[in-house]
Amino acid sequence: MRIVIVGAGLGGLSAACHLAGNGHDVTILEKATVPGGRAGLLDLDGYAFDTGPTVMTMTDLLDDTFAAAGADRADHVELTRLDPAYRALFADGSELHVKAGREAMTQEIREKIGPVDAANFGRFADWLQELYELEQPNFIDADLSNPFDMLKKPAALVKLLQLGGLRKLHNVVGDYFADDRLHRIFSFQAMYAGLSPFEALAIYGVITYMDSVAGVYGVQGGMHSVPRGLADAAEKAGAQIRYGEVVEKVTKSPSGRVDGVLLAGGERLTADAVVMNADVPVAYRQLLDATPPLVTRVGRYSPSCAVWLVGVEGELPEGTTHHNIHFGGQWNEAFQALLKDGRRMPDPSILVTAPTVTDPGLAPDGKHILYVLEPVPNLDGKVDWHAERNRIRDQLAAKVGELGYPTDIEVEHLTDPLDWQQQGMERGTPFALAHRFFQTGPFRPHLEDRRHEGVVFVGSGTIPGVGIPMVLISGKLAAARVEAMGRKGGLR
Repeated sequence: MRIVIVGAGLGGLSAACHLAGNGHDVTILEKATVPGGRAGLLDLDGYAFDTGPTVMTMTDLLDDTFAAAGADRADHVELTRLDPAYRALFADGSELHVKAGREAMTQEIREKIGPVDAANFGRFADWLQELYELEQPNFIDADLSNPFDMLKKPAALVKLLQLGGLRKLHNVVGDYFADDRLHRIFSFQAMYAGLSPFEALAIYGVITYMDSVAGVYGVQGGMHSVPRGLADAAEKAGAQIRYGEVVEKVTKSPSGRVDGVLLAGGERLTADAVVMNADVPVAYRQLLDATPPLVTRVGRYSPSCAVWLVGVEGELPEGTTHHNIHFGGQWNEAFQALLKDGRRMPDPSILVTAPTVTDPGLAPDGKHILYVLEPVPNLDGKVDWHAERNRIRDQLAAKVGELGYPTDIEVEHLTDPLDWQQQGMERGTPFALAHRFFQTGPFRPHLEDRRHEGVVFVGSGTIPGVGIPMVLISGKLAAARVEAMGRKGGLR
């Protein structure tokens, strides 16, 4: 089959590895000059910044993606398990490390909090693992086209209920631990799904499993090494990647079936199928000239984030790790402001990633990179980002200085919701639709749309959802859909 993939994001690259690995004629069209999409690269005066995700988990899924292209991940991407995965700092001055390995984490809790919560960590980790092992094959790595597909797995649904998967995540975590600090470090991951721990279902404990049990990894050369490696593997498997190419629209044959794409320069590429890695509603409006699915028009989108990238000279505070979470004093009030009121958190928690702790080569000798992230409302909120942009930059700079990080800034770059929107992300959020119950699984935008036969969607806006592991799976599912489409149409 001749397949055009629009976008060299992680989802598009994953699909390319699977399709090219199976011998299909694959062309990837990417408007940027490098692969990665949201996992992009910004090079400023010798500082190599990741512009998107910084947390790498579930490396077996990355291994599988490379293997689909006939490649060995170790030949393309070097990974090191981070220990600790996170350093968590609290408003009362206390500090906890999310350690690698159950025994080490149990000892950390015993020393910092006490024997009761330490004893309960093992039971909690067992619950997380059982939850993941149930959800992964049945609901995550599964092509759920409609809600009735879930009913085909009654035993899995019953087990999910028995595990408490439809309870609130905050309540389940609270059943295991008395200390509020543990509530935070084992439930903040709900924010990755666009939800507060108080509203997220316990099924999203699988995200907690991914980083708190399975482990967080550092990527040599920065996170951008992942899409670079996948692009190289896809090309070696036979895929062609064309950078600097803007797709104007998807074209159709007289019968109404998609038959290729038209480029901004006037060139037309024919295809048996088009894999769409652009944000789903944006793709519908701009490339398909069609009304996006209802859920993308009326659904609730995840919060966005402000990301301040800084190249600094000076020593990092003692104890700084790769990932550092500075929790604000307020918790309930922060989520109320962010998710209900559409305003910035009054006492925000921020993530400070210092990748040069793990890989000094990302910055000039003796200098460091700081990746500072604050969750903020998306463009449905009540913040005027034209007015707020300078204010949040100055507030983040002041906060970072108060926390002891160096403030001798050599280069910097801020991304706010208006910038995310400019990059093609609906409502100015890089996290797509929030994973509310009726916006997850079979209720998310589907891989295919009957109105556009021949188009298959991939990425965080479709199934299974947001995050690097989910997007890699999305590429695998999209490739399987394309091949099923080919078999149905008699294409090879």
